[in-house]
Amino acid sequence: MGQKRPRTNLDLVNECDNFPYYSDGPEVYKATLQDYYHFLLEGYETCLGYVTSTVAAQLPITQHWTRDDSKRRLIFQPRDDSGAPVQTLEERNNILAEYLQDVRERKIFRVLDGWRAELYPVYGPNKELLLNMERSASPLFGVVTYGVHLTGYVRTDEGMKIWTPRRSLTKQTYPGMMDNTVAGGISTGERPFECLVRECEEEASLPAELVRSAVKACGTLTYFHVRDARAGGETGLCQPEVQYIYDLEMPPDVIPSPGDDEAIDFQLLTVQEVQKAMADGRFKPNCAHLLLEFFIRHGILTEENEPEYIEISSRLHRKLEFPTA
Repeated sequence: MGQKRPRTNLDLVNECDNFPYYSDGPEVYKATLQDYYHFLLEGYETCLGYVTSTVAAQLPITQHWTRDDSKRRLIFQPRDDSGAPVQTLEERNNILAEYLQDVRERKIFRVLDGWRAELYPVYGPNKELLLNMERSASPLFGVVTYGVHLTGYVRTDEGMKIWTPRRSLTKQTYPGMMDNTVAGGISTGERPFECLVRECEEEASLPAELVRSAVKACGTLTYFHVRDARAGGETGLCQPEVQYIYDLEMPPDVIPSPGDDEAIDFQLLTVQEVQKAMADGRFKPNCAHLLLEFFIRHGILTEENEPEYIEISSRLHRKLEFPTA
């Protein structure tokens, strides 16, 4: 076997934002959708996520669910003990939590082996909170998830260097791959900035006062990812995501170190070392995606050195098919 060619920057984009675009080929897009069911909540016509046909067929159908094979729809219809529709968010959440716990105990889906006991929000067409869902179950239903990603960097006599962790070898998702300096999911009720401060302390032992005083908010990154085997659990699951992104120029004497079991270590790498690791496929896909955005903002990746500059720039901010916060 010959050595694999290095990934181009557009390859890296395609690896992360890999659900088809209708504009790139209507027939391919329509054919892809045939393998998914639309996930809906009773009373709302807006699709909340895409569920693979395999998952839809394996999910237990109880009084709280309808699977419409002709229209390829999976509808959550929470009921009380009398069979009447429940009226409150709390009731919906309790029924969904009990259902997912039962599915987990039956060991139907491997992705639930990564159960986090952490709730992710699912929003409706008017940005209202419709459901809270166990984090590890969110890919089963293909709902939009939210996170924070931070790039910590240092300016040196040799140029910019970036603090880069390696993920624990025991992590269920993307074990051993390289990551952004700090990254984490936003739980229901948590604000992005407060999530960032917490994750910086937990993952990188960065003082809260440094983060609060020096971090810069840099917008959002959006993409529609279809999971492969590296993500752990079933493949083909949809993961549309919104990442709130931040930069932190760090003093030379501040050295991040693992504060939990998420990372093995942190390495301070030159931009060229980071780019080579990206080309070699050593970064988690969405982390390479974010670094491309970082390089564009800092003038490292430009229209003069990247022939696919416009395509890459546009793909960093995908309009998602589902309601968002």
